[in-house]
Amino acid sequence: MKNVLHIKNMVCNRCIKVVAEELTNLGLNIENIELGKVEIANLPETITIEKIDTVLKENGFELIDDKKSRIIGQIKTIIIELVHHKREKAGHLNISDFISTEIGYDYSYLSNLFSSVEGTTIEKYIINQKIEKVKELLVYDELSLNEIVWKMGYSSVQHLSNQFKKTTGLSPSHFKKIKENRRKPLDKI
Repeated sequence: MKNVLHIKNMVCNRCIKVVAEELTNLGLNIENIELGKVEIANLPETITIEKIDTVLKENGFELIDDKKSRIIGQIKTIIIELVHHKREKAGHLNISDFISTEIGYDYSYLSNLFSSVEGTTIEKYIINQKIEKVKELLVYDELSLNEIVWKMGYSSVQHLSNQFKKTTGLSPSHFKKIKENRRKPLDKI
């Protein structure tokens, strides 16, 4: 019988690697692993869920055990995947429809659930993720602001600049000039 573990704070490929290593070190046989989810063939009697949770917490992760928390985790994982890993696709699709389709619930239910649990809207969460990605792109200094605007799905440089300043207190050009890495870990946004 397969056991599925839902894990909070898995936001990148390094997270997958760390979780896989830690669970393998515990003696678990991983059948599949992806952001936020691990399938294990059999849970040995010597390994408890509490032991798994302890190991995960030591590495900044957490088991998610209730349905609402799993849905919130899925929403966050989808947004992080779209914004940080899917390149140009993220800015040029209807994210609310995509989230609703992926999770299988009406978007208004998901939006209300997210807001009530997280204290912020899905839209604000998406904006914060996009701003973190913009910060990353500005720090790397490989793309022009116009290229970043297109890549991130903004309608104009002005739109990006206004959102960036509202979120960070700095204009993108000022952020780029100070060359301080003021980025945040994705799981802390």
